[in-house]
Amino acid sequence: MDKHILVQIARDVIAEALSGERRIDREALVREYPWLAEKGAVFVTLNEDRQLRGCIGSIVAHQPLIDDLIANARSAAFGDPRFSPVRSEELDAIEVEVSLLTPPEPVTYRDTEELRRLIRPGIDGVILKLGGRQATYLPSVWEQLPQFDAFFTTLCQKAGLPGNCLEAHPEIFRYQAESVR
Repeated sequence: MDKHILVQIARDVIAEALSGERRIDREALVREYPWLAEKGAVFVTLNEDRQLRGCIGSIVAHQPLIDDLIANARSAAFGDPRFSPVRSEELDAIEVEVSLLTPPEPVTYRDTEELRRLIRPGIDGVILKLGGRQATYLPSVWEQLPQFDAFFTTLCQKAGLPGNCLEAHPEIFRYQAESVR
């Protein structure tokens, strides 16, 4: 199974939206790659000059992989509220990464020290939930935040919670991601 087609589809979705020229033939892609019709969850990350340019995804598989990919590629390029929409002249300089997520699994822990032993830096993506708020970091975020404390402090803040929210014992889920570039 050649998963590099995922990056090509994501790039074609963005190019199609910019040019108005049809590039995606969903049915033909599913015929050639039947696994695209299976439920899947993906994140699409865009980088330009090694700087984040957009990142949108699904944590849980809820639709066919190809539909999740198309929606998230479009959203990463044009709907990430942290960035202005991608422009045509940027497309060649943008690196596209697609992360295929495994189903999240709950992490049962007594305290922060036990959580520290259960979460595997560089391997586990993390979902944090507390008081109706939630945030996630893909496993690749460990490259920028390799220390457990910094990783979780900023994850708490990303969820709109105090940086020390682990003290309130939030729900934690972990997942893995296969990255395709």
